[in-house]
Amino acid sequence: MVGAVANVTEADVVVIGGGPAGSTVSTLLAQQGLKVDLFEREKFPRFHIGESLIPETYWVLERLNMLPKMRASKFVHKHSVQFVSATGKLSAPFYFYDNKPHECSQTWQVVRSEFDHMMLNNAREHGVNAQEEVRVLEVLFEDNRAVGVRIQEKGGTQREVRTKVVVDASGQSGMLANRLKMRVWDPVLNKGAIWTYWENAYRDTGRDEGATVVIQTPNKQGWFWNIPLHDNRVSLGVVAPFEYLFKGRGTHEETYMEEVQKCPAVVERIKDAKRVTGYFATKDYSYRSTECAGEGWVTIGDAFGFLDPLYSSGVLLALKGGEMAADAIAEGFKTGDLSAAQLGKWGPEMNEGIDRMRRLVCEYYDGFSFGKFVKNYPDLKGKVTDLLIGDLFTDKVDVVWEPMASLYDNGKTQPPDWSEGMPTAETSSKMNELFVPEGALP
Repeated sequence: MVGAVANVTEADVVVIGGGPAGSTVSTLLAQQGLKVDLFEREKFPRFHIGESLIPETYWVLERLNMLPKMRASKFVHKHSVQFVSATGKLSAPFYFYDNKPHECSQTWQVVRSEFDHMMLNNAREHGVNAQEEVRVLEVLFEDNRAVGVRIQEKGGTQREVRTKVVVDASGQSGMLANRLKMRVWDPVLNKGAIWTYWENAYRDTGRDEGATVVIQTPNKQGWFWNIPLHDNRVSLGVVAPFEYLFKGRGTHEETYMEEVQKCPAVVERIKDAKRVTGYFATKDYSYRSTECAGEGWVTIGDAFGFLDPLYSSGVLLALKGGEMAADAIAEGFKTGDLSAAQLGKWGPEMNEGIDRMRRLVCEYYDGFSFGKFVKNYPDLKGKVTDLLIGDLFTDKVDVVWEPMASLYDNGKTQPPDWSEGMPTAETSSKMNELFVPEGALP
């Protein structure tokens, strides 16, 4: 019977969502012998944006036993990132290996539908009970503690799964963040993006072939990402303040092509290319949750927070959050302590790492020039490269902030703290809606 509640089952941990964060935390917990149920509402493979990995993902992928699969994949090898200024001047590449001569300094440009599917199947190989096309209708609480979830399977049957820990990896829908009114919007970062995919677009050769190129628009209102993918495709998207990109403009196609035509560096890259998909758009409002864990629950990945697409940190933060949360949960099971303090003990370190990347993002939007910085402080190029690699969870990179500030006019200050944003009690569901893509992948 559709809607009927069937039998109640049990698991040590329930994970909501099968993206990179969910598959990471579930795999690492299963490796510790815990019974993990993962529920994903969609059928994989499914389209997702966020295709460029940064090198620090290597260490989590190693723990997940994913590296052999990545090496055997068709994913393009990424060795560097490069920046194009508003005047069209190309910076010297920031080569990861030159800064950190280790295998970890080579990463990948991934097609997320393929990468996420690989990650979810890897979780299954480690013993995770991962079920697709299952909706988590609600997280069940008793005495302010999460004790399970109510799910609806593809046929409509509902059942409860009782558990000691619920991990919310539901992405930007943020099931627990919305329910508990924990989401805080960033007071500075409120961008939007429009993108599509091109075939036969220009790409560099040699170890520059897989470089992510960040191209500032001539009017400095926004920037383009240029990410080379396998099968001769390039992901090319424009990011700019939401009001500028979507208010009073035409269709996604019209707006996108207007921005392309204003940017000679982009025009040159696609002059011989053919567009092979429709246009996609999203609101990249940045946010973070005030808490990463509570009694019987944890939030990770985009369910905890979303920063900005500028330096491709999304998958790293998903994997790192999944790893940190898994370690805290596994330790809690071993010691018999599943308190909020134990489940969320990783929160301060995660927030410090996100704050470092956020500072670098804000510097760029305030006019920071990588070329000018390296010219003035050549000895600090390595530390900036560390940040671009994703080495965010150490204070050794903090030496760059004061020199960065010195390149501005007097009065330059640190960007407002993210917690100065507005809570989402009234606006979270409205602001978090994604645009419906005008086109779809074939």
